[in-house]
Amino acid sequence: MIRIAVCAPSTPILPEDAARVTALAAAEFPGVELVVHPQSYAVEGHFAGSDAQRRDALVECANDPSFDAVWFARGGYGAGRIAEDALRLFDRNADRKTWLGYSDAGYLLGALYRQRIGRPVHAPMLACSRRDRGDEAVRRVLRYLSGDMSGLEPSLDHRPTVAFNLMTLAMLCGTPLMPGLAGHVVMVEEVSEHLYAVDRLFFHVTAHLGGVAGLLLGRISDVPENDRPFGQTEEEIARYWCDRHAIPYLGRADIGHDAANRIVPFGVAPGAQPQ
Repeated sequence: MIRIAVCAPSTPILPEDAARVTALAAAEFPGVELVVHPQSYAVEGHFAGSDAQRRDALVECANDPSFDAVWFARGGYGAGRIAEDALRLFDRNADRKTWLGYSDAGYLLGALYRQRIGRPVHAPMLACSRRDRGDEAVRRVLRYLSGDMSGLEPSLDHRPTVAFNLMTLAMLCGTPLMPGLAGHVVMVEEVSEHLYAVDRLFFHVTAHLGGVAGLLLGRISDVPENDRPFGQTEEEIARYWCDRHAIPYLGRADIGHDAANRIVPFGVAPGAQPQ
């Protein structure tokens, strides 16, 4: 039996979200048990409970030896506020776990990867079940945890790879949570940002990516309409800033804030062999 702890380091889910996903898991994945921490439903302002509540739930899930994985419930904002304090309290059991999420969870994935704790994985979250075709996103994660690699991002090869929301990566740069990415393929995606803001994020991020193996651009979705056209497409923006910093632009990645979001294990993907 694979036991998966669910907690919410950022924003809350609803009990019906958990009920929907646990029912799907019970019906289709009899070898998987989902345990949703009660903190996942807590509300304090924007967050899934206070910083202390979110930190303590995360630490509880990390240090519980009965869990094989920790699956972050939802993104939004909040994980960065607790990441450093939480990781200081992790014990050796945290290193035995797979950690799954994306978007705001990237603060934790980056910090875990930096400290070589467990197996961080960019993947859909429980709240993705709300999206159109969201059940398939949930199945992709549960298949992965059950050993089925069919949901991996198709460009993964022998090179170490990471995947981040562009805003989250920009906020990580220059902080104690930022992992070293020299030699890595870096995948980025974004949602609900004007193209001028995407350009501004690339200005900052690419200045911190010296020595990477290259950049893959995921989906830039739900772009708001500005009062005037920016003048470059999302791909032209990525190419411009990659050229400025001598970063190989490697094309597109199948990641984004949607149900089609593919899975990217941090480091070298399972089954791929370094040269």
